[in-house]
Amino acid sequence: MNNKFDALKDDDSGDQDQNEENSTRKDGEKEKTERDKSQSSSKRKAVVPGPAEHPLQYNYTFWYSRRTPGRPTSSQSYEQNIKQIGFFASVEQFWRFYSHMVHPGNLTGHSDFHLFKEGIKPMWKDDANKNGGKWIIQLRKGLASRCWETLILAMLGEQFTVGEEICGAVVSVRFREDIISIWNKTASDQATTARIRDTLRRVLNLPPNTIMEYKTHTDSIKDNSSFRNTKITL
Repeated sequence: MNNKFDALKDDDSGDQDQNEENSTRKDGEKEKTERDKSQSSSKRKAVVPGPAEHPLQYNYTFWYSRRTPGRPTSSQSYEQNIKQIGFFASVEQFWRFYSHMVHPGNLTGHSDFHLFKEGIKPMWKDDANKNGGKWIIQLRKGLASRCWETLILAMLGEQFTVGEEICGAVVSVRFREDIISIWNKTASDQATTARIRDTLRRVLNLPPNTIMEYKTHTDSIKDNSSFRNTKITL
């Protein structure tokens, strides 16, 4: 597993008076650096269960993002802001990592934790997500940590029984409330989205009158918002 909360800093300390040879050399070095980063990323994702550990059905990646409220966010700036913070392939690896993470209830500001299957970015336009959507539940302050842990344990334990439909889950910490959501691949599959909704109600033990919203990623792209115009309370 890897732990990387710190963002990589770009090295832009070039000298404008460098000659063409140095410029070409630097370009070659930058290309090599990008290749090394790509190879390193591939190596990081090649996580496997250890001896005598209990493998999960899928490998997973934790992500973290934080941004300044009120500042417009483009897809490019969002992708630059979101950071991989850990990888795991077994029950034991998950708990070793999760036990050292800050719980959502202790986060401040405009922060998100994302837990997605390996190879899927928590972005609307990712190939695995672009035709899908998410179930959204808004939470009163104080409930995020418990609900988040319950949700991701149900996801890791394959309690949703919808095959490969589940992509990942997100907890979003905001100033007045918190929001959890679970993402799936196929928004048009109403039977599957209904099963995810019903399982979510059951595992979180939601009151019968809890309002939930399903929002497609296509709609999120149109209004550039994950949660705008939601009408959900708990």
